[in-house]
Amino acid sequence: MNRLILTVFIILLASACSRNPYATANKKYKKQARAFAKILTRFPLEDSVSNEPFRAGTTNFDMRRPNFVIIHHTAQNACEQTINTFTNEKSKVSAHYVICKDGTVHHMLNDYLRAWQAGLSRWGNNTDINSSSIGIELDNNGFEYFTEPQINSLIELLGRLKRSFNLPAANFIGHGDIAPGRKVDPNWRFPWKQLADNGFGYWFGDTSCVTVPPNFDHLQALRVIGYDMKDTSAVIASFKRHWLQDTTIGLSEDQYKVLYQVSSQY
Repeated sequence: MNRLILTVFIILLASACSRNPYATANKKYKKQARAFAKILTRFPLEDSVSNEPFRAGTTNFDMRRPNFVIIHHTAQNACEQTINTFTNEKSKVSAHYVICKDGTVHHMLNDYLRAWQAGLSRWGNNTDINSSSIGIELDNNGFEYFTEPQINSLIELLGRLKRSFNLPAANFIGHGDIAPGRKVDPNWRFPWKQLADNGFGYWFGDTSCVTVPPNFDHLQALRVIGYDMKDTSAVIASFKRHWLQDTTIGLSEDQYKVLYQVSSQY
């Protein structure tokens, strides 16, 4: 009898251990996704004009597709902590993907849906980045280097996204780029050059023989790249963090060359 009780206990324990700890959040995700699907499939269209003689649905449309990928660091101390944050309704933050230090990729939101990851931000003329981007969070507290398995998984994921949505190389950017002065992620340790070498973002070459034109306007060059120029000091800091892995103030002569070469690609 004792052996039977022990066996039942082991089975129950194994079942509890194998249960998805995010089952409740997944249930809410599915419920909300079904609600969105119900709205999309409702036809005739919702009344928006009172005097239309009849409704006519266009045949020329598709789903809204993401045009940017925004890369973040989590600023938390564990992958599980970030997943808990993104499955907590009170947090009001989310991302499409979370990549752990061991390279595990958690796909947390359908690519066509709008995550709450960019916040108050701007890139070029785009002021609603959440509506046009995919957000990727890398497990990193902001004070450490990124792991090789993590970056390998990121590059593989970016390749799939680039192919799926036909994304231009220029549209792989960081949270700190779209929100200078407010955000610094994915921090200066992030290997942007490695990403650019794989087709995700732009980089620069040897600048030793580069001559910057005497009329070169460095602020206009930053604007051409896409930066919001409301705080020029913050923008310069953001540019240096991304392309130079440098957190010092101001631009040196050699760094002007880098800016000139980078901006010429946009």
